[in-house]
Amino acid sequence: MTSVKSEIIFEVSQDEVDGGYSASAVGYGIHTQGETLEEVRANVRDAVECYFDETMERPGLIRLHYVRDEVLAL
Repeated sequence: MTSVKSEIIFEVSQDEVDGGYSASAVGYGIHTQGETLEEVRANVRDAVECYFDETMERPGLIRLHYVRDEVLAL
């Protein structure tokens, strides 16, 4: 029997004014940011490690969902 690993999903968006990225976990109070995508990825991993202690079941996967708004002028 194969076990299904749980996952946690982060919505990642870019700040169009200041640059950089912010990430928020869906359904959890986990938020972080970074100047580059590499930095936000590392910060997401660190934030998940800090949030889930040894008494909690830690997700097996972290999924990053990149949110991008596109505005079309008429």
